[in-house]
Amino acid sequence: MRYRVLIWAGLATFLIDQISKYVVVHMMRVADQPGGIDVLPPLLVFRYGENRGINFGLFQGNSEAARWALIGVSLAICIGVFVWLRRSSPSSLMLLCGGILIGGALGNVLDRMIYGYVLDFLNMSCCGIDNPFVFNLADVFVFAGALGLVLFDAKKPS
Repeated sequence: MRYRVLIWAGLATFLIDQISKYVVVHMMRVADQPGGIDVLPPLLVFRYGENRGINFGLFQGNSEAARWALIGVSLAICIGVFVWLRRSSPSSLMLLCGGILIGGALGNVLDRMIYGYVLDFLNMSCCGIDNPFVFNLADVFVFAGALGLVLFDAKKPS
């Protein structure tokens, strides 16, 4: 089964995301650190965040309807990517990227189901610019997976 790459990539990214959130949020207790936890300041700082919207807190919604709508949209995207990859003849690299995207999206879906919001803890600033946004590894995986699907699509116009 050539789709093992997709399944294993999705599982690995899902687990990496959930383990990272557990370690930083629950074990390191980043929420109890008012200024965050300096890792490589200012480039990388752990700061606690609760994202009730989509990336970078856009479309924030505190209602249960918004929460479940975002869960539904995320699941629909996962299913759409999976179906699209099953119907095309994707390269192994595309399957890897699809798995990364799906695993990251499902990591954020689980957060919304458990907590009602997505746990964020990564903050990056550089060069005198103070970035107020926090994100998580799932966000990185979703972005990287989507970018990879675009870049490595064998059928894209040349």
